Amino acid sequence: MRVVILEDSVVASRWAANFIAEQIRRKPTSVLGLATGGTPVRCYDQLIQFHKNDQLDFSQIQTFNLDEYLGLPPEDSNSYRRFMQENFFDHVNVVPARTHVPDGMAKDIDSHCQEYERRIKESGGIDLQLLGIGSDGHIAFNEPGSSLASRTRLKSLAMETVQDNARFFGSEEKVPRLAITMGVGTIMESRQCLLLATGANKATAVREAIEGPVTAKVTASALQMHPATIAVLDEAAAAELEYADYYREAEVLRLTLAS
Repeated sequence: MRVVILEDSVVASRWAANFIAEQIRRKPTSVLGLATGGTPVRCYDQLIQFHKNDQLDFSQIQTFNLDEYLGLPPEDSNSYRRFMQENFFDHVNVVPARTHVPDGMAKDIDSHCQEYERRIKESGGIDLQLLGIGSDGHIAFNEPGSSLASRTRLKSLAMETVQDNARFFGSEEKVPRLAITMGVGTIMESRQCLLLATGANKATAVREAIEGPVTAKVTASALQMHPATIAVLDEAAAAELEYADYYREAEVLRLTLAS
């Protein structure tokens, strides 16, 4: 896993946005896997600016979001479809029909999850998957104990996740306890993964994901087995990494070779 450590969340988010933009410029028909939550918002803001200022073209891409709360319609203020519309899709020239978010109101959940997997495969697979990480080390809603071979499915949320997300709902009681999520196995089939983590509250999870054992207790640790994952961190999120100096030196050498 390549580890990029940058001074703060603004610089880390800009780095991630630049990486995504280069993917789109290199392959205008890219299939992007997208994430929600507080961490990627600055990254999306930067991509919007690239679209407005540099004519970055999103018209040919397809997108697949990681997850959605069960029971929330798309127009709900806390749904991830609404989040993506307000924070990204409504501000760039992406074709609405080419954006995919799991349907939290699906009547037949198993069939819907199978269809989501089928659509990903029919698109040619995800070229670049953007990921955040939960404070317990989960990716998407693959909570501790999830199978590392799992596919898109219904998943119950861990209490730590409920507590982390309560700020968006106003209280823990209002947070849905179930969500539809891509599985770890689904994510691992992406050609590239970009893990973006910022803030001191993510430092322990980042350490376990990058330097700990590969384990279902920390589903992000599966990314150690992915052939093309980059972890983009700010200094606060990288604070507990034992080999932080090595990662910094490796990036200096990478830049030297590229120049």
